[in-house]
Amino acid sequence: MILHTDDQTIEDLRIFGKRDSKGIYDLYNHTRTRGGEAILKEMFLKPLSDREQINRRSNIIEHFAKNKVSFPFNASLFDMAEKYLANADAQTRNATRNAVLSEKDVNNGVSSVIELVQQVRAFIDSAAVRSIAAYEEERKEIDALLSDPAFDPVHAEKNKGKLSYAAVTAYDLLFRTRERSRIEKLMQHVYNLDVFISVANVAAENQFVFPEALEEGDMLLLEGVYHPGVKNAVGNSITMNATQHVIFLTGANMAGKSTFLRSLSTAVYLAHMGFPVAAKRMQFRVLDGIYTTINLPDNLGMGASHFYAEVLRVKKIAGELHAGKSLLVIFDELFRGTNVKDAHEATVAVTGAFTERKNSLFVISSHIVEAGEDLKQYPGTGFLYLPTRMNGLTPEYTYTLERGITDDRHGMIIIRNEGILDVLKNGHKRALDQ
Repeated sequence: MILHTDDQTIEDLRIFGKRDSKGIYDLYNHTRTRGGEAILKEMFLKPLSDREQINRRSNIIEHFAKNKVSFPFNASLFDMAEKYLANADAQTRNATRNAVLSEKDVNNGVSSVIELVQQVRAFIDSAAVRSIAAYEEERKEIDALLSDPAFDPVHAEKNKGKLSYAAVTAYDLLFRTRERSRIEKLMQHVYNLDVFISVANVAAENQFVFPEALEEGDMLLLEGVYHPGVKNAVGNSITMNATQHVIFLTGANMAGKSTFLRSLSTAVYLAHMGFPVAAKRMQFRVLDGIYTTINLPDNLGMGASHFYAEVLRVKKIAGELHAGKSLLVIFDELFRGTNVKDAHEATVAVTGAFTERKNSLFVISSHIVEAGEDLKQYPGTGFLYLPTRMNGLTPEYTYTLERGITDDRHGMIIIRNEGILDVLKNGHKRALDQ
């Protein structure tokens, strides 16, 4: 089962990087093979929505991290094997004379596959790998592939000297024609292994924790969660359950609301992949989907304003909720695209309706603190804020959540501190001289 999400959420969470910045995928991508890199990307595009699958993957990666397992294969070995196997043609009568590969390519390809098969056998027979219960199913599948009698000569091959022409011809026929599907399945297992070890190393290097997917308990428990892409980040803790499944978040500009929302939703997204997260502890109940609205663009193509784009976004999520799905829904500054009066009324109406969906989690940030007062009448609503402390005329931010609602507004102070009004009145040079 796959976790439902969409392009807007993937963009909001910056799952994939752009030319000027790295994404979450880049932080976890230490793979050594092209196949592993492709599988990792697919995992990021399709998080899981099955508790057993999530915990199984998480347990495998956690054990690899604890045992400090290293990827036992040379990347250049895969380059040769992949080039060789990519030119396999079951219909070619003489596989060793495939027009695409030279005789040297065939020799190198055969040697690389022999070495790969032998290294995989040694790896799955090691005590460290045998001790990982969660990996046992996959280990047995690999063992079954390698134990086929067709591979007996491969396991016995010393491969120290140059293979004879007859041996290369026989192995080439075996690898690219007769047992090609087994070799391809074996490669897929190694690619998965590449991903597990890559993510395990990231967890160990950054001291990330492995979330636990629960059947019962709080819907979400996070201690010390922070954004993995932020240096010297401040961790925050949050618990969401049946008695508090809607959070109304307030705070001044620059207080850290958007970063916290990304930290929270990124952790939940990664947890549904079975991946380690930037936190001290995490437990969660598996959801059907995650939808965030943090950087919602205008749809100029259809002539839609920002407000109308927000309305369409809420409508889409309402449809998913009506279908009975259990979701994490994040709205950063809900209805910011309209006037304050309409935004107030709409925020209260929509957030109040969210409180009826007790199997889902909602975090709504807003500058409209008056809406928070109205929302106190709705059971299931909790109130958190990110405070601002004034040091003279300079605002300072703790980035640490506190309970309640804040009416901190420091926009004009920041504008004055930046000298914008002086620039407009006196010109840039005179403003700098003051």
